[in-house]
Amino acid sequence: MFSSLALTQVLPYLPLAQGDIDYGVDRRADPRLIGNVLREAGTSVVLTRAGLLAVPFGQCALVRQSAAHMRLATLPGAYVADALPHHPEVKAIYLGAYHGAQSQHVVALDVSDVVVDPVGGDDARRVDDAFDEADTAHDVHDSIFASAVARFDWVDLRGFAPRASAREIGQATTMLALSNWYAYQRHCPHCGYPVEQAMSGWAQRCTNAEDDFRVLFPRVEPAVIMTVVDAQDRLLIQHNRAWKNPLMYSVSAGFVEAGENLEHACRRETFEETGVRVGEVKYLGSQPWPYKISLMMGFKGQALNTDVHVDGEEVSDARWVTRDEYTELLVTGQIEVPGKATIARVMIEEWYGREI
Repeated sequence: MFSSLALTQVLPYLPLAQGDIDYGVDRRADPRLIGNVLREAGTSVVLTRAGLLAVPFGQCALVRQSAAHMRLATLPGAYVADALPHHPEVKAIYLGAYHGAQSQHVVALDVSDVVVDPVGGDDARRVDDAFDEADTAHDVHDSIFASAVARFDWVDLRGFAPRASAREIGQATTMLALSNWYAYQRHCPHCGYPVEQAMSGWAQRCTNAEDDFRVLFPRVEPAVIMTVVDAQDRLLIQHNRAWKNPLMYSVSAGFVEAGENLEHACRRETFEETGVRVGEVKYLGSQPWPYKISLMMGFKGQALNTDVHVDGEEVSDARWVTRDEYTELLVTGQIEVPGKATIARVMIEEWYGREI
């Protein structure tokens, strides 16, 4: 019997795995790194806040336009260098550099803890290009970060990624992953003491001297996701109860358990959710997913049986579809496809044979 997996290749493109920045890992331990690069010409400063990305004012509306181009908002590096020492609530991250005729550094700021005065409203909002020399007429130390929060629009990565360059998608994904880590780990998991930033934003340091000021690094949570096909090359699609959109149908996914390899996780998750047993499994690719700090590893599997029995707890419905049946469900609005920033979308398109 011919297996459709025989012709399956590793996916050449995944939306959140296209970054080309040099992380500059060997420079992270330098406590002066961020302050120095902020004063270099050409340094870009990008921002995140509470899981969202800063874009120029007015670009929030572009999320609803499929052909629109979006970009990250930026602040002048020199202004940030002057203000940063006065605002410990702002977390700075050295994302890295692009090397050419002149190195171009990128620094991210997590401004989640910046308190914004609501006075002023939309009249005070301008695009990021408006941060010019006029802003230095008053005390920029007290205003630049709060002004940035008020002036910029803030969008979700899932809306930004399909409309942005690969370079800025990489920047956005990295700073969101680290920002989300800061948000849920504010104390040392070993002793409970508060933590502070270290290694230019890529680590945390416990403030407990008795714990030798332990250095803590982000813990990436591995997750698997798998398209499952049967002997007729039909695709198994499912709706999870946790999804707010009742029309959303995707593929099987879940976190890897302790002591488990990736292939076993794929087979276990699929069987637990749908009752379908999987035999051969083939790797497709991986991409980071910063909600919270996950690494999604994609696979394609061959079903050993076609009887579907959903668990009723995590999955409420699952079904086999041919390409024609899948097209009919999409055209008639009976189902919706995962977002363009997801690995699930690309994996389904690989089976479907074209973009959706």
